[in-house]
Amino acid sequence: MAVTLSLPSPPSPARRRRPLPGPQRASRQRLRSALIEARPVSVAKTKGRGSAGRGQYAMELTVETQAPAAAATAPLSIIPTDRADDMQAEVRALARAANATVYSPQLLAAKYASQPLKVLLRMMEIVTALGTFALKLAVDQRRGQLDQRKRQRAVELTKTLTRLGPTFVKIGQGLSTRPDICPPEYLEELAELQDALPTFPNEEAFGCIERELGMPLDSLYSAISAEPIAAASLGQVYKAQLKCSGRVVAIKVQRPGIEEAIGLDFYLLRGLGFLINKHVDFISTNVVALIDEFAKRVYQELNYVQEGQNARRFKKLYADKKEVLVPDIYWDYTSAKVLTMDWVNGVKLNEQEAIEKQGLKMLDLVNVGVQCSLRQLLEYGFFHADPHPGNLLATPEGKLAFIDFGMMSETPEEARSAIIGHVVHMVNRDYDAMARDYYALNFLTCDVDVSPIVPALRNFFDDALNSTVSELNFKTIVDGLGNVLYQYPFNVPAYYALILRSLTVLEGLALYADPNFKVLAASYPYFAKRLLTDPNPYLRDALVDLLFKDGRFSMQVE
Repeated sequence: MAVTLSLPSPPSPARRRRPLPGPQRASRQRLRSALIEARPVSVAKTKGRGSAGRGQYAMELTVETQAPAAAATAPLSIIPTDRADDMQAEVRALARAANATVYSPQLLAAKYASQPLKVLLRMMEIVTALGTFALKLAVDQRRGQLDQRKRQRAVELTKTLTRLGPTFVKIGQGLSTRPDICPPEYLEELAELQDALPTFPNEEAFGCIERELGMPLDSLYSAISAEPIAAASLGQVYKAQLKCSGRVVAIKVQRPGIEEAIGLDFYLLRGLGFLINKHVDFISTNVVALIDEFAKRVYQELNYVQEGQNARRFKKLYADKKEVLVPDIYWDYTSAKVLTMDWVNGVKLNEQEAIEKQGLKMLDLVNVGVQCSLRQLLEYGFFHADPHPGNLLATPEGKLAFIDFGMMSETPEEARSAIIGHVVHMVNRDYDAMARDYYALNFLTCDVDVSPIVPALRNFFDDALNSTVSELNFKTIVDGLGNVLYQYPFNVPAYYALILRSLTVLEGLALYADPNFKVLAASYPYFAKRLLTDPNPYLRDALVDLLFKDGRFSMQVE
């Protein structure tokens, strides 16, 4: 019989426990020490620097066989799974997250406008750190030592981004999945930013759990890992065993002071965006809007209850395929700063050697990711906007597991069909139709004449499509369209930037295993199925456009 876990609602602030007297506090500390015994599974270290989160995600907990008497009567119960019970638990989690911070550029402006010295110091810190690194690269190039010092500079860049904080860590995470942009040495070092960042003290993490859930640690868990299993930009993860059920779970705990750190950075980035919009003529996109969209997503990541809701929605929409695994959420153990979900054993998707040792093929898993992403983008429109290797695991059973749902976005319904139609028009080299698609995609307002855009599209795609569409990679198309966008009054919606990020990250993962992998070629089965089965009139017309040109049967895709 399926079961769910039920915790009593956390006490109100007025009824929270008072600090324990010294002897009792010492006793509590001894109990906690017993609870966090753990023995790591032996895993291969990377480059001799054994960092948390690398290699296999597995930890063998040493669990007490007999709980101390003081913790044996924890007020938890196991009750039959019921939708109403689950909804009540979710409501309690929402109540715990009622005061979660949301992104407000107006509030940030009001806050930091009155702190010019703090803003100036942070700006100098960023300029100095990145400027110093750029100067070193310039000196290396001048001396002809760029190749010899790649590893050294890659390590320095990773450390620099780590010191600059979570905003720059996320930039590094994006670079770590682009082998077409960064040399292998940089990719290997920047991969450390995915889930192997410096940790914060256990006492702070465990104190946060107790404050957020309103209960002492020993009432919640039979055991919890002695150290974080992984540490990412916004929080760190522990492995634990729930006391009431014995279920093994992953607990993500938010970094202290994270809101202050990212708030100042986004204030500065927004100011830079205003300068770009005003003075950089060749960029017609609203840079401030893109920064606001990114900041909004990052702030949503700070609300772990929102992330839990994203995970549940994602599981409902996409985990019907046997190749995809989405962990479930434990609402009674979740708040704005603490997230508890099923533990998933697996290997990061860029650990090709470890994946193949399990008898799995990395490209098969990447292809599952591509097909799932296409469904996300073009069917329900709710998609994972941050699929870097730290968020994607290959399980021993051959499933692709998604384990982080902080950064999600949505594709508007009218844009989904327009994207498919755009691909069809590209295949048929129907550049007039491609240009008109930009109205449906909200790239252009209806008063803009698209006829001057057609020659630019023709100039790029006639050259790019000389062989076949299947030989194109996604980055080639993005770069080509980017050149067109810069020349004309396009306003790229923020969701589109996140789509590009999602697909380029997946393509980057595939390029680790096969430099010749093409996302478009892997996408053909999905597009064919949608065109043949979807009753949408727009897609019906797109199918006719694909099969017939000037009244004659024509199929150019190979």
